[in-house]
This record gives sequence, C-alpha cells and structure tokens, in this order.
Amino acid sequence: MERILRMGEKRVVRKLESIAGQVNAIEDEFVAMSDEELRALTAEYKQRVDNGEPLDDLLAEAFATVREAARRTLGQRHFDVQIMGGAALHLGNIAEMRTGEGKTLVATLPSYLNALNGRGVHVVTVNDYLAERDSEWMGRVHRFLGLDVGAILADMTPAQRRIAYSADITYGTNNEFGFDYLRDNMAWSQDEMVQRGHPFAIVDEVDSILIDEARTPLIISGPADDAPQWYVEFARIVQGLRRDEDYEVDEKKRTVAIHEPSIDRVEDQLGIDNLYDTVNSPLVSYLNNAVKAKELFKKDRDYVVMNGEIMIVDEHTGRILSGRRYSEGLHQALEAKESVEIKAENQTLATITLQNYFRLYDKLSGMTGTAMTEAAEFGQIYKLGVVPIPTNRPMARVDQPDLVYRTEEAKFGAVVDDIAEHVENGQPVLVGTVSVEKSEYLSHELKKRGVAHEVLNAKQHEREASIVAQAGRKGAVTVATNMAGRGTDIMLGGNPEFMAAQDLTRQGLSPVENPDEYEAAWPQALAAAQESVAAEHDEVTAAGGLYVLGTERHESRRIDNQLRGRSGRQGDPGETRFYLSLQDDLMRLFKADIVDAFLRRFNVPDDVPIEASMVTKAIANAQTQREAQNFEIRKDVLKYDDVLNRQRLVIYDERQRVLEGADISDQIRTFVDDTVRAYVTSATAEGYAESWDLDALWTALRQLYPVSVTVDELVDASGGELADVTGDFLTEEIAADALAAYERREEELGSEAMREFERRVVLSVLDRKWREHLHEMDHLRHGIGLRAMAQKDPLVEYQREGFDLFNAMMEGIKEESVGYLFNAEVQVNEVEPETQEAIDQLSDATGTGVADLLAAAVATGEVEPEPRTEVSAKGLGPARPREMEYSAPSLDAAGGITTVSEEDSGPVEVDENASRAERRRAERANRKRGS
Repeated sequence: MERILRMGEKRVVRKLESIAGQVNAIEDEFVAMSDEELRALTAEYKQRVDNGEPLDDLLAEAFATVREAARRTLGQRHFDVQIMGGAALHLGNIAEMRTGEGKTLVATLPSYLNALNGRGVHVVTVNDYLAERDSEWMGRVHRFLGLDVGAILADMTPAQRRIAYSADITYGTNNEFGFDYLRDNMAWSQDEMVQRGHPFAIVDEVDSILIDEARTPLIISGPADDAPQWYVEFARIVQGLRRDEDYEVDEKKRTVAIHEPSIDRVEDQLGIDNLYDTVNSPLVSYLNNAVKAKELFKKDRDYVVMNGEIMIVDEHTGRILSGRRYSEGLHQALEAKESVEIKAENQTLATITLQNYFRLYDKLSGMTGTAMTEAAEFGQIYKLGVVPIPTNRPMARVDQPDLVYRTEEAKFGAVVDDIAEHVENGQPVLVGTVSVEKSEYLSHELKKRGVAHEVLNAKQHEREASIVAQAGRKGAVTVATNMAGRGTDIMLGGNPEFMAAQDLTRQGLSPVENPDEYEAAWPQALAAAQESVAAEHDEVTAAGGLYVLGTERHESRRIDNQLRGRSGRQGDPGETRFYLSLQDDLMRLFKADIVDAFLRRFNVPDDVPIEASMVTKAIANAQTQREAQNFEIRKDVLKYDDVLNRQRLVIYDERQRVLEGADISDQIRTFVDDTVRAYVTSATAEGYAESWDLDALWTALRQLYPVSVTVDELVDASGGELADVTGDFLTEEIAADALAAYERREEELGSEAMREFERRVVLSVLDRKWREHLHEMDHLRHGIGLRAMAQKDPLVEYQREGFDLFNAMMEGIKEESVGYLFNAEVQVNEVEPETQEAIDQLSDATGTGVADLLAAAVATGEVEPEPRTEVSAKGLGPARPREMEYSAPSLDAAGGITTVSEEDSGPVEVDENASRAERRRAERANRKRGS
C-alpha cells in the first residue's frame, strides 16, 4: 500500500524542483528593486488577480517577492527546498519537511500568494503562543509587502476577532478557528459573526491537528432548560407511591414500570389530563427518574452526600468519583430526593469534529516533519497527498539501535547513566518521555545524581519555547513529554533568532506596535546574538551535536520520528537512541512475557540490555498494528459525525440565508400550507366524513392560527351534507383559509416588519429545535452499538434513525414557526441607528480616514442614516445561556474544558492614552451595564 501511495512522488518532486528553478531564474530582478518597488508589486499582483489571472501563473514572481522581502526583514533567504515546500502547499498538499528545515518560513510563500485574491488565508498552529509568535515574526515579511496580518487568541473579544479575520492572513489555533465557526452559527445577527469564509488553510504540525486530535470533537455546551421545580415536585409525589402497588422494579435490569391506576393519581396531583400527551412527554422522564432515585439508588452505597453535593461511589472500588454526574436528569432526581441544590444538566449547543471543520476549506494544505506513515489516512479522509521534500543539507545524524531491559527500574538506571556520561562530554541531551509521571520520575532520579536539567510537559507554551530554544546549549539536559516545545528550533549552542527577539522585547520594541523601529534594530540584535553563540556552537558540534534519548516507544511511529527529528537539523551532527523495558505499555502488546521468561531462565541480569533486530522488528510491527487500530477508531468517529454533518450543513446554510436578510416569505407560506395540510390529512385519513372528529380538528387548528371558516360553512359549500365532504376538499379549503390569515397578519404588521418577524421566528425555532435534535442524536449514538447484538449494522441503523429524527425536527420547525407567527404578540418600533457606534467600528476595522469622512458627512447633513424597523416578541430572541463550556482536544491529553461567561462582571477600564473611539466604546459598554 505504501509503495502504491508513493508511485507519483518523484514526478511531483520534479515539478517542484522546476518551480524552484523558475524562482531562481528571476531572483536578480527582485534583488535589484528598492523597498518601495518591492512593496508596490503587491498592488500590481492584486490587480492582475482581479483581472482574472490565475494564482498559479503568479507563483514564481510572488515567491521571488517573498524570498527577497524575508531576506531584507528577517535576514533569511528561502532555500530552494523551502521554495519547493511552499509550492507543495500552494498546490494543496502536505509538505513533509524534516525538523529544522524552516517550515514556519515556508508558510510565508503560499500564504502571500493566496492572500492576493482578498479572500483571506488561515495559518493554523498548535497553540496560542505559536500563533502570536508567528503572526509577529513572519508577519514582518507580509507587513513589509503591504499585507495585513492578524492573530486569533483565546482571550480575544468578538470585535477583535472580526478585525483579525478581516486581515489578509490570519494565524490561530485549530480550536479557536473551530469554535469561532460554531459560534458564528449560533449568532443572532451578521454583526455577531467574525469569520468570512474558509478559502485556504495551511495547517502547521498537520499530523498533530488532523490525526492526533481528530478523535475528540469540539463541543460548545450550556445548562439545559430543565426546570428544577419539576424534580422537587416528582420527588414529593413518588414518596406517596408504594412499590409493587403503584409500580414494579426490576433491580437486575435497573428499570421501573408505573401501573396504570397510579398514572391517574399522578395526573390528578399535577392537574393535567394525560401524562402521555405530546406536550407532557418530558414529565414522563421526571417520573421515571424520581422512582429510580427512590428505589434503585441507595445513600452511602451508590452515592454519598458531601458538602451539599451528591457524589457518586464507584461500585467496584468504593472510591468517590469526584466531578462525575449521572446523565439524563437522574443526578438531579437524586439531588431532589436528598433536598440539596439542584444543578442544571449541560446540553450540547453546537459540535463539530476537526475532520469535518477542516473539510469545509476550499483548499487545504499542511506541513510537518512526519506524515508519510499516515499518508493513507490523509488521502482517504482529507484528499491530501503527502510530498516528502528533500533536506537542504545531507543528514549526518546517527540513529543507534534500541536497547531493551527486563525491568523499567533497570531501564531508567541505564538512562540516567547515559545522560550523565554525555553531559560530562559537554553534549546537550533531549530526553523524550510518554507521560508527565515518567518525566517527574526521571527528574527525581537525575536530581539524585546531581544532573542539572529542565522539565517540560506541554503546559506553559511560552516558557517551553524559551527553554527548547536553549536546549542545544553545551551540557544542557531537557526532559520533555512528546508534544512539549514543538515549533521552536533546537540550534547547537543556542537559538540566536530567539535570543535577538527576546532582547528587542526587553527594549520595549514590537514588530506589530512599532514595526519601523523594530526592523531598524533587528540586524544589530541578531548579529550580537549570533556572535554570542558562535563559539559554543563549535564546541557542541565537536562534542557530537544534540543527543536525543527516548525512554519509551510511542504507539505511533510518527511520534518517535518527531522526537528523533529534533537532532541533526540542517546537516548538524547528532545521535539518537531509544531505551525500552519489557514492562512498557507497548512491549506488552507483542507478548513480552515470553521474552521475560526466556531471560529469567538463563539468569540474564536486569541491567544487561537486549540488542536484537528481532525485538526491534516486533516493536515496529506492534506500532503498525496500533496505528491501524487508531485509524479505524478515527474513521468510525468520522462515519458517525458525517451523518450529523450533513444535517448540520443544511441547518447552518438555512441560518446563514436568514441572517443575510433573505426574503423567506415564500418559505413561510410553504410552512403554513404544509402544516395545515398535515393536520387535516391526519384527521381525515381513515373512515368516512361521518366518523371524522372535526371538532377536535378545529380545536387543534385554532391553536395554530385564527380559523375563519366553520364546519357548517364547509359542509354547505360541499353540497349540504356531511357525507359529501371529502378529505381533499377539506384540505384545500383550510389551506386557503390559513394563507388568507397569513396575508391578514402581514397587513396588520406591515411588509417590512413581517419580513423581520419571519426571520426572527425561524432563527429562534431553528436554534431551539437543533439543540433538541443534537440531544436526541447524542442519546441515539450512545446506545446504537447494542444493535450489533441483533445482527444489525449500528452505522446503518444510526443513519436511518438519524434521518427519521431529522425529518421529525424539520416538521417540528414548520409547525412551531407557524404557531409563533400567528400567536405571538409583536411590538414594532422604528429605531434610530447608532451612527457614532457605526463610525467607531468602521474606524477600528479599516484604520483609514473613511470613518472621519463619514462622520463629517453625517454632521453636515449630507448623509442621513435611515431608521430601521425593530421587531420584538416574547420568546423570540437569542436563547444562548449566560455561561457556556468549550471542550476540545488538548496536547497534554487533559481534554481541556473552559467555562466562559457571556457577561462581563465589572466595568470596562480604558487607558488614559486610548483613542477617542476606544474611550467612547468603553463609556457605552459601562452605560449598558449600569442600565
């Protein structure tokens, strides 16, 4: 399979080499240009693109422009292999480039070229630190050429995000891009939306983002709308019910069944006619949960009450499961039973997998040092080819064979000895571990030996970067988990560029705030940093370069290759070795106990390692099997999410159409017509006219819209006898009456107000029904695996039932929208536009004098802003909860969950040197809080 995937590889590489040759052929023309002439090329290229010239035709010129701009600003000229990598990205591929080959600089080439069409480019990184660093560092090249660069960071406001997305090139993390997409599709107006489409993305560390993190979806959740009083009410009611008399309990199956006479008693206490009526269906689950809480869950056995909270007890270990809650309202039922505070259940408001988010882009590309082992997955899931780019200089690293010890203790003892030996020779050592616990254990052992070292574990990205940048210093020892410090080069003797940037930051210079002063000071700061590390670089090179030591094999070969790749950058010398033990997790996969028994039988000491090709091959085989298993898991996640994704795209497209102000009156007429016809068809489907319950039909119709025809009038119109009435006649007459009522409603409100009212109704109902649908699909997904026991394919069943649920939701949207449309009490107001706020926003977004011209025109009366119609009605409006939780994949495997409040608690403080617009915005925000 791997050979088949690599069949066209040489042809692609030859094409990329020819592109690099074209760029080299015209380089002298660009070197001879002044800064102003080079900057003016951007406007020229944009004009050519506007005139219809394809970006591919501009490739060589644009790349030559960026190469020269990088040389002048960063002091770095793109190597030919970097030009090849940039071309591979522009053509929509994954460029596999070894660590240290300058992938961050490579991204400037395709991002500049693809930004020329004005649609925007997203450069995706693995953490906020890298997004901010790269937007400032590589942004120097783009700003020099006249392009805007923005960065999306976790703590940004929607206004700041909107400005960053409006830039030509936007840096950010995969999680932030994904959450912004979900929030945009929860927006109540276009003003709340921040993104402007998905034209082109360059994903840095593409294997981490599109492979490692693809199993965990992005989820925005919030408290459900459950009313706490119902839990309390049903807890009280079930106290009066008796086991075996009023209900049966099956303790083995953990189910309950309420007897029919007892249902009547419950209905009397609740004051309702039918507990199982559609409108009362949620009450059934409250009753069942209350009985379960009473009979099946015992205090101090299944749960304990501590500090006013219900804490679950693990039935196997007897330990308290802190932070865990029963789902589907059961935990709230227990809280009501024990009379403690009832906490709201969270429900999913919006969700998407990273796979489906990145498949939204018109063109996708990525870069990493290790992609070839996952080429099949990239091709199958994302339609991305992997192109290995040759190294700029020949690889001089020595990869030593693995050493396998019998016990983990013996392994770590040998690791500490090896580290101490290399440090004595002045060689820097990078140690890779698979978990934080192993890092801390090794750190403890190194401290006992007196070996100075740093420990990193993917928590504080900025601190990591500064330490990793100096991990190539003489005698440095850095212990890192697999993901720590990615995105920063380990240069022998120290990283001069990182040191120069830190020095300028200490001087108060920023490439964004004061770019001219920064560019002027950069050459001197870089030269000073290079001079300070030059002597040490030679010493470390003579000692053998960076020594990378792996303390365990990862279940993916790719992660091991990432660790190995930190050594030997740009032709530097280096050495790598992995230390393993038969007690490692991966080793147990290929029956290490057989090897262990062999070593025991021949009394091989624990501190004597095995160095055999047979063991190495067995490990590689175990890794390949695990990679295949993980691929299947990710494919399975995607198959199920694809079902939901098709539904998601339908709903989001409809929302977008409504937000853009589309006239949906024809669609509303269809809603009215379809809903009324469904009502009549349901009531007249069986029997003859004499047996139809027309009174019940009319009662239902009156709840839907103001019916203006009576049964007697329709009987007279059909011939005077009830027997003459047909279902078709009744359907047509009532549908016509409903549409006439719609026309009267429009006359009452006015055409403009009616259009706005319709949009608000559809948005409100759509959002509520979609949330309910996500909840139902979530329950369906959790239980669908059991269908396999009935010899049914769970995926096929999920697709079929998901389709049924979606159709039911769409019918519900129609019916509820029609009900709101006719029955809601509407207030229509003419609202004067907030002219000054609009001018301030324009000033912030453009940074030009346009806003001042507009302000002057408004002041003199040349421009008169038109008032707009505002419609309000009870129950129609944004239904987002005040607090929302964002859960997403995280690099340290913590499955990060962040709770964000939708309301700021305190007043907005503004710096005394802030602009007039900033001060005005703060005053308005504080006034709103005060009101």
